[in-house]
Formats: sequence, structure tokens, C-alpha cells
Amino acid sequence: MARVNLELPDVFTFSTHLTVRVSDINYGNHLGNDRMISLLHEARLRYLHNYDFSEFNIGGVGLMVTDIVVSFVSESFVADRLTFKVGITDFNKYGCDFVYLVVNESQNKVVAKAKTGIVFFDFDERRISRVPPVFYERCAPDVTPVTE
Repeated sequence: MARVNLELPDVFTFSTHLTVRVSDINYGNHLGNDRMISLLHEARLRYLHNYDFSEFNIGGVGLMVTDIVVSFVSESFVADRLTFKVGITDFNKYGCDFVYLVVNESQNKVVAKAKTGIVFFDFDERRISRVPPVFYERCAPDVTPVTE
């Protein structure tokens, strides 16, 4: 089977640092794939918080992950300090993709590339929602809102 090849942007609008904990290590003695997903989630939450949002309140609606792709490039170990570069791409009328580049700071080595597709979701009505205008305003001011 062919490997997934993620096309990432050259510029990311946010970055944060997370340290690999002993609880993130699997039986192979390196960062586990399930834990990477949790770390990506934390990076996404920090991104949203940076723009005064939460996963449950972005202009009155929340967000829901619809798909995720993680492509590992190298191993990471206990106490490694990782930089998570985060951006948003590929808008449609209901959502977009969060993209990530994870770099081991001490080795200046890419650990993983990832993408999480999201839709905006009205949890009260239990239905998807259009991208809130405030999300464009704060997070993607140069992006023309998708209407169709």
C-alpha cells in the first residue's frame, strides 16, 4: 500500500510546544500513534484558545473532527520537546482542515505531518453548521468565505 503524502503549507499561523511524557510512550519505547493524536488535539485546542475560541463555542457553534491523517517521519522519545506548527486550509461551506507539522526541537527533525478535517456543528440542534463568520475574521482574514 502506498504511503499517505500530505501537502502542507509553507507558512503556519500558530505554533506551540509540548513535551513527550512517559505516559506517551508505547511498547516500542517511542511516542505512540494514539498519543500523537492526543497531542494534535491539544495543539488544536491551544490554537483555538489563541483566538478566544473553544471546541464548543466558535461563534455559537462547536466543531467536530471528521477525519484524521498522521504520517510519521521519525521517532520521538520521553522528554523530547516538540513544536507543533498549526494552520488551516481547504475551506468548504461547513468546515476546513487543520494541518500540523510536528518538529523535534533538539534534533531539528520532522516527527510527523498531520491533518484533521473538521466541520462546524450545532450541538443543540445536532446538525452541521456553516463556518461562522467570526472564524474567518479571526483565523483566516485573507480567505473568502465559501458560500456554495
